[in-house]
Amino acid sequence: MYLKSLSIINFRKFGEIDKDNTIEFIDAEDYKKSTAVNNKVNIAQKTTLIVGKNNSGKTTVTEALNKLINETKFKAEDFNFNYLKNLLEKYKKHDFKEIDAISCPYLKFVIIIGIDNNNEDLVTNIIPFMSLEDVKKSEVEIIVKYEVKDSEIYIKDLEKFLAKDYKSQEFDRFLYLINKTEFQTVYYNSANEKRNIFSLNKLIELTPIKAINIKNNNCLSKAFQKIIEYRYNIIIDEKIVDKLDDEILKINNKLSKDIKKNHSDDINKSLSKVILSEKCKVLLKSDLTFQKLIQSVIKYEYVEGNNNIPEQQFGLGYTHLMMIVADIITYMEKYPESSFNSKVNLISIEEPETFMHPQMQEQFIKYIDDMISALLESKNKHVNSQIIITTHSSHILNSKIHSGNTFNNINYITTVDGIAKSVSLNDDKIIDIDFKSEDEEKITKYELNFLKKHIKYKVSELFFSDAVIFVEGITEYTLLQYYIDENSKLNQYYISAFLIDGAHAKVYAKLIDILNVPSLIITDIDIKRSKKEKGEEGFPEVYKQINTLCSRITTNETIKFFYDKEKLCDIVKSGYIELNNLKIIFQKNRIKGYYSTSFEEAFILTNSDNKILNNVLKDIKPDIYKNIIKNGGLINNSYKLQVKLSNSKSRFANSLLYNILTCESNENIPKLPKYIVDGFKFLENRLGGK
Repeated sequence: MYLKSLSIINFRKFGEIDKDNTIEFIDAEDYKKSTAVNNKVNIAQKTTLIVGKNNSGKTTVTEALNKLINETKFKAEDFNFNYLKNLLEKYKKHDFKEIDAISCPYLKFVIIIGIDNNNEDLVTNIIPFMSLEDVKKSEVEIIVKYEVKDSEIYIKDLEKFLAKDYKSQEFDRFLYLINKTEFQTVYYNSANEKRNIFSLNKLIELTPIKAINIKNNNCLSKAFQKIIEYRYNIIIDEKIVDKLDDEILKINNKLSKDIKKNHSDDINKSLSKVILSEKCKVLLKSDLTFQKLIQSVIKYEYVEGNNNIPEQQFGLGYTHLMMIVADIITYMEKYPESSFNSKVNLISIEEPETFMHPQMQEQFIKYIDDMISALLESKNKHVNSQIIITTHSSHILNSKIHSGNTFNNINYITTVDGIAKSVSLNDDKIIDIDFKSEDEEKITKYELNFLKKHIKYKVSELFFSDAVIFVEGITEYTLLQYYIDENSKLNQYYISAFLIDGAHAKVYAKLIDILNVPSLIITDIDIKRSKKEKGEEGFPEVYKQINTLCSRITTNETIKFFYDKEKLCDIVKSGYIELNNLKIIFQKNRIKGYYSTSFEEAFILTNSDNKILNNVLKDIKPDIYKNIIKNGGLINNSYKLQVKLSNSKSRFANSLLYNILTCESNENIPKLPKYIVDGFKFLENRLGGK
């Protein structure tokens, strides 16, 4: 059995819309059996990742599970406040004549338990919820509702509450009313029939590993003391334990004799002069036990070369990693030997990136892989737990995608109008798998492979960004961050710029749509020219300036993909494409009479009179610049300049940025081309509307 999904309704960040509130989990699989092929555990493939920005609702998922399993009482503060405020407004409009029409506040959780028909798990604990249809679907639905126990009493109290005018304290008093109301946890099956005498902790066991688990300088010593004590009490052979106990008894006897001889006798002699020795004597003896021995003797040190380093001298990142390792070792040691299991076993690791540097975060899942593999080598255990990791680390996200070679089992938590929304990712959603030919299948596999690999190079930040900008050239990539920082509206947000060469921006289209992050693709019109027009044939060289797009086509694959056409006249007439949260922009308008085919050309045309731009061009291409100034100037030779800069784009961009940053007057800063400004306005509107 395994936890297949959890839907959260009205709890904390999550609202009432069921379809946006479901977190999907990976199937559990016996780790021991999964190592049969290559003797290697791949934890990444068995890990459910819950990712999102700070305060998006990631911890809410594990907290919901924790409260449900441990039957912790919910409070008014656990209800979604937007839900309660809407409910309160409805109450204020109600005349209370039709009591049955009054809705009482509730929390709802829908748990889907998957059944592996080929597994040896026992299903005793879920029989009350099973139906014939459930068996066919290989899943069981358990509905948990936290609801008002007596609605009549609640409604009477509600009427009294509404009769008073609490003014600005109204909502706080409403929360007090809910806290005062008696609630009950009720279980239902998929047919909405009540199921009595059931407790979720008999079905699901959750082992939480918290983010902040470093409480003092000797926390690791204490953690490993518990492991060793458990091993001696439960695992180690009784004969070995008895032998150690005999040694402890011998030590106690010897120490007690020495203490009596060297201390007790002298003390009693002194006491006898004050008090009759028959009435009062002191007995001092050794009271060493295994527990005291372990607590006092175990000392955790790091081995570095030939030196043993005390644990308090090592970095917080390593200490935090080892605390997680210690918790997992404890879990593995306590896991039952039997392969039969009647429980769903969960391990939740909360924000493991805390205190860890980026490289350690990248390797985190590999470290856990190696550790569990090593533990299983010496154990004949059948561990089939599900691991849940909550994180806002792009590095751990990278680690999951690359180690598991898939986007599957990643839940992206975001907020829309203050309400948490869960998006479950998988390879099928990100790339269109409805291919009609072998060529399409090859392209699909190539694009998916590209995404998995390219996501490592910073692009995973799009999961944690307020907005993203995809660019196809190094010049715009280098310059855009400066202009974003100078924009008083955009610089309030975390906006990531990603360099996607060539036609690869379109590969991200589905992922952008799924994540619902405001996104901008800045691409180039890429006007197709003949060799002669590009200065590649004939003498003297001709670099054709374009002032009309009639009969012209684009070579840009991104534009052709989104517009499904290549005639530039038709594309320009269509304007920018806007798809939900995504906008595609390019040089659709003339700049000073000409169509620019790239960002560099658009920048040159826009700033033809700018001193900084002219100085940079003069410095990078002195001879070409001098020739151009004599023969028509920058405006009439913008395309020629672009061609001549093609092998110097990085130098051009860095020189521009240096001169912009060292410029003392903002009036002299080059301006962005209009199509980029249009893109910035789109992001401003989208972010401002959040």
